[in-house]
Amino acid sequence: MKALDLKKKYLSFFVKKGHKLLPNVSLIPENDPTALFINSGMHPLVSYLLGEPHPLGKRLVSNQRCLRTQDIEKIGNACHLTFFEMLGNWSLGDYWKKEVIEWSWEFLTKELNLDQKRIFVSCFAGDKDSPKDEESAKIWESVGIPYSRIYFLGKEDNWWSVGETGPCGPDTEMFYDTGKKACGPDCRPGDNCGKYFEIWNDVFMEFNRLPNGKLEKLKQRNIDTGMGVERTAAMLQGKNDVYQTELFSGLITQIEEIAGRKYEGENQKAMRIIADHLRAATFAIADGVMPSNVEAGYVVRRLIRRAIRYGQQLNIKNLFTFKLAQVVIDNYREDYPHLRQNQDLILNQCQVEEEKFQKTLTRGLQEFSKIITADSIIRNNKVSGKIAFHLYETYGFPIELTEELAKEKGFVVDKEEFFQSQLEHQKKSKVSLEKKFAGGLADHSQEVTKLHTATHLLHQALRQILSEDVHQVGSNITPERLRFDFTYPEKLTPKQIKQVEDLVNEQISKDLAVKMEMMSLDEAKKQGALAFFTDKYTDQVKVYSLGNFSKEVCGGPHVNSLGRIGSVKIIKEESVGAGRRRIYAQIVKK
Repeated sequence: MKALDLKKKYLSFFVKKGHKLLPNVSLIPENDPTALFINSGMHPLVSYLLGEPHPLGKRLVSNQRCLRTQDIEKIGNACHLTFFEMLGNWSLGDYWKKEVIEWSWEFLTKELNLDQKRIFVSCFAGDKDSPKDEESAKIWESVGIPYSRIYFLGKEDNWWSVGETGPCGPDTEMFYDTGKKACGPDCRPGDNCGKYFEIWNDVFMEFNRLPNGKLEKLKQRNIDTGMGVERTAAMLQGKNDVYQTELFSGLITQIEEIAGRKYEGENQKAMRIIADHLRAATFAIADGVMPSNVEAGYVVRRLIRRAIRYGQQLNIKNLFTFKLAQVVIDNYREDYPHLRQNQDLILNQCQVEEEKFQKTLTRGLQEFSKIITADSIIRNNKVSGKIAFHLYETYGFPIELTEELAKEKGFVVDKEEFFQSQLEHQKKSKVSLEKKFAGGLADHSQEVTKLHTATHLLHQALRQILSEDVHQVGSNITPERLRFDFTYPEKLTPKQIKQVEDLVNEQISKDLAVKMEMMSLDEAKKQGALAFFTDKYTDQVKVYSLGNFSKEVCGGPHVNSLGRIGSVKIIKEESVGAGRRRIYAQIVKK
């Protein structure tokens, strides 16, 4: 079964079960400064898992594009990916274990026609936070899974949460016996030995973990499920790895042609990394993330440059990243037409980034020449591993390249010291980015809520002072400040900035009421609501009215009345590209 057929079959199955189809939204999180990218299917739904009513109701289903880089060093094996598609269905305070398990069994055995005798499951073994999940086990037995194929595992295997805090709970996971020989007497589902393939995960999300680590019951019990498209497609097609499916075969073939090598042996790891990273970068650029040295842009830059480094291992001499980006665009044209719409931008960004990196590598060679002649660095014909890591991190030199260059001069590299330096760097990087990648729990603190509401006021004030052609093209909010991007061809004058600021604060001083209504997108537009991100909206949307001053379609957190915001101060205005401006503002504390 092709991946496209799997996606269609999954979505259709749950729509028939009363679920509403969610849009496949941008990789850039909306109203969530805690994450750089959408990293799971449930990521856009956190506020609804916490109890906020969803415009489409209590049963939802989606196929969502996601991007994660926490385990980037694992990319190159048979199944790890940075970019992936995640199928999921949700119950927001509606159905519970019996329904979701029975439907999971029905989909696997009736829709995917999997051999019932090869399906194994795991359930939560229980601890101080939650009891042993005998309830799920009994439901599995009732549908046809014998108790001997049910495994009870601990939190590291059968507990899922959105992050260190937030919604969480025990889960049950489904595995398929691939028929491979057991790796040992203790081989079991979930041990990553390769015999049992994880298909699906049903999470029983009934707890909320507080910052102090304690658990409290959620306002409602939720179901959150996840099925990875790439992995499941590989399993259904009997492939040994995801890169042998139609989702990657075109990329691998192109890499083979460019490198003049086959996808086999030692070449596999490099080809997998190149294919994975450039697919991820292509999707990220299409969603507006350009390679840079900060946050999400840094991730895209790192992905492209890491792909180039592994291209060097395959002895690729000419520019190649844009060629592979084109393959991605062509391969996903049916599901993601925005890739083709942004084709020129994607190809240009890949080529420019590759050209920049080639210059960086040239400087690295010059640096290496200096290093190799320094007596203080070379000891006993051995190049310091710390220096080798410096070349790796600063100039993109893979350890293999440094070894080759050192060998030409009659030296060896202290690889043990290199890997130790790399490990220390990874630990530091993981700590610094874990809040951005791990959670996906949107910040709904009071300060963020105030500033988000203020963006509505700012948007309307800009339209009144400057032009009705002004519209929002992006925003980012932290507890300290708001950042608002909008269309306008000229730099704002100090007078215009003051007028906008005064108009915003005038509405706040009136303490206008904030009203939310649910309606169709068409009705919202008829009522004059601003709605510029139409690809993110469902058929039913939330419309927020700030008195008679502003009306917008939005899914973010808002105050109940504007007087709670306090005084807003614009602290900076700048250009962010042709025809686009950016404003930074803060709440002034009295």
